[in-house]
Amino acid sequence: MSELRSKTEHTKAIRDLRRLVLVVNTRSRRGRRLYFDALRLLRDEGYRPMRTYAVTDPTRLPEILEEALGLQPDLLVVGGGDGSLSEAVKHVAHRDVALGVLPLGTTNNFARSLGLPLDLARAVKVFGLGKVADIDLGMAGDTPFANLASFGVSVEVAGTVKPWLKRLLGRAAYPLTALAALPRHRPFRAYVTVDGRRHELLTHQLNIANGRYHGGWQIARDISIDNRRLVAYQLGSGRKLRLLAETLVRATTGRWRSLAGGPFVTGAEMLIETDPPMPADVDGEVRLSTPLTIRTEPNGLRVMVPAGFVDT
Repeated sequence: MSELRSKTEHTKAIRDLRRLVLVVNTRSRRGRRLYFDALRLLRDEGYRPMRTYAVTDPTRLPEILEEALGLQPDLLVVGGGDGSLSEAVKHVAHRDVALGVLPLGTTNNFARSLGLPLDLARAVKVFGLGKVADIDLGMAGDTPFANLASFGVSVEVAGTVKPWLKRLLGRAAYPLTALAALPRHRPFRAYVTVDGRRHELLTHQLNIANGRYHGGWQIARDISIDNRRLVAYQLGSGRKLRLLAETLVRATTGRWRSLAGGPFVTGAEMLIETDPPMPADVDGEVRLSTPLTIRTEPNGLRVMVPAGFVDT
């Protein structure tokens, strides 16, 4: 881990020196269409990127991000969806560089959790008018993540949602894909151990959130990506119709206004066990499985955020 400047010094360096690198996943929902717009908007704001990368092959994103960081920018600007930004988080974590976010994906959960505008022009203006903040980093085992670790229907959805459907319908593509997968999905028993207490539940879907949004919808208003706490919650019970009903109600009404009013368990570290053992979807990647320890690392990641973001 490199020695970090103060956040004030880091913010000043970004504003004064303007040393940034731009990386855009042109396979994201809006990446290819808006890459040149992003470049133009940066130049309009007085930035001359040290280098720009239009990534056409997402499998090369890890090596491109390391190459970009090798240029030692003060700000690494990444345009793409939550998958691209989750990959960037792994590379930026604990380093003396801030992550700048251009929300070009389908649900943009990470950008929403940071309070960033989803309009490209306004997102670019944050780099000059905002500030550097350090936020919590989720850890699933040894794997860093930004938004969410989940178990159940979402794992199947992550592997089957069609890119053309995401382009056509946006975030609505996810619940529609889940609806198609639900009839053949079997409920599972999960155990969430937090602070020595073991919680048992029967469900089709268990989520562990670091950020405030899932599927582009707010989980609860008082969840924060910078409060040193994870939030575990299930959607529905073992009954398929209840899962569907709760998902639709939450998506359309934002029913869970507060952590006190929903089925939530919070903590800095959680042991997740399931019967049977199950794969985990960690920010869209399915590589880990239960049992799995999930925790938060306070101030593990530096990001560029609006001036009004509450940085704890």
